[in-house]
Amino acid sequence: MIHVRSLAILLVLILFLAREGESRLGEWRSLFNGKDLSGWHTQKEKGQHGTGGNWGVTEDGILFGEQDPPGSGNGGLLLTDETFSEFELEISLKPDWGPDSGIFVRTDERGGGWQIYVDHHDHGNVGHVRLETRPYSVPFRPFGFSRTDPAHPPLEMAIDKRTADWPDGVYEETCTQEEWIAAWKTGNWNVMRIRVSGGVLPVIETWVNDLKICRFDASRTTHPGFDASRAREVVSARGSIGLQVHGGKRWQAGERVFWKDIRVRSIESESP
Repeated sequence: MIHVRSLAILLVLILFLAREGESRLGEWRSLFNGKDLSGWHTQKEKGQHGTGGNWGVTEDGILFGEQDPPGSGNGGLLLTDETFSEFELEISLKPDWGPDSGIFVRTDERGGGWQIYVDHHDHGNVGHVRLETRPYSVPFRPFGFSRTDPAHPPLEMAIDKRTADWPDGVYEETCTQEEWIAAWKTGNWNVMRIRVSGGVLPVIETWVNDLKICRFDASRTTHPGFDASRAREVVSARGSIGLQVHGGKRWQAGERVFWKDIRVRSIESESP
């Protein structure tokens, strides 16, 4: 009887803890109304990629970004008016082939912060992490992709040469090249989910089409080129969510990145 009672108490405790875990996530709410750029603004200060880029909404309610003017080399970030610390973001993306883009979290008004790659070009990557600020940047890209034939969409994967001196532990979790290529829908809409938690040096987790791409802990990463003390000087525990148009001549006139179905929910602090 005592054994049965203990088991019942344990089951109740497990259910309670599971419910507590669920309650930490707030309700989803939209960040883009499909009509205009309400709730968004281009960066207020010139950054390393330019003054902000050109942003608009198509007739069918799709957000797009391109250089300003197109092909000029002037890019930058579109930022949320609201700032966020710990949250989950879900966004659908469809980049043209060629643009170098990204989703930024905890971003400042110069466009500096933590980037999740949306580099849809040869030797590109989608879903892994980069620290991107004007004074200090570090790539955490384990592999990339290129087109086997420039005229056709099939991609081939390759290890990033910069990983040659990586020890174990740069990422706590990362998908394989084979898993990534099987999940990504070339030339179609893809859904990315990003979870950001922790303090000034965050934990960033990403998914593409329900495949977990990575879990990166900036406070514990073993990346040989990453200096945590220096990173603390250039990042913040709160900032805007940003969408990037990369500066420079790689982005050609007429190329765009498209976004839709953008929503966010908070990760609420547990009760003491």
